[in-house]
Amino acid sequence: MMNVLFVCLGNICRSPMAEGMLKKLFAENNIAGRVDSAGFESFHINEPPDERAISVAKKAGIDISKKKARLFTADDFDAFDRIYVMDTQNMRDVRDVSRNDSDTKKVDYLLNVLGVGVNKTVPDPYHSGIEDCKNVFELMLTACEKIVELAKEKQ
Repeated sequence: MMNVLFVCLGNICRSPMAEGMLKKLFAENNIAGRVDSAGFESFHINEPPDERAISVAKKAGIDISKKKARLFTADDFDAFDRIYVMDTQNMRDVRDVSRNDSDTKKVDYLLNVLGVGVNKTVPDPYHSGIEDCKNVFELMLTACEKIVELAKEKQ
């Protein structure tokens, strides 16, 4: 069982796409676990993901249109084994909410699954076009496939 949370700024582009793709990959690989996403800005609470994110995910056979944006809370440290952030600001935000070392150890940059300790960020496609959204999707898909490999090793 592996419970994974993805965190980005508004929970309407990067983290919902990552959530949708990992849910699909977990189902396809019979991996038990909970997958969710959250953000830190309250601008979009209870709203669906950005239309571009919905469109890009749909082309990959993933429906994220029912997702409702939510805020990250300290309780997420109790509910999830791994918390993957998209960028440096998300890392600071999550660490500011952490209560202890155990919480902090659960948090890492998503792209560190591809290159440990590199701390490479996932670009935010919100203020750019659909092509950037597609590129971000592909980048996160590679990372999510690696998460599945790691989960299989632990089964």
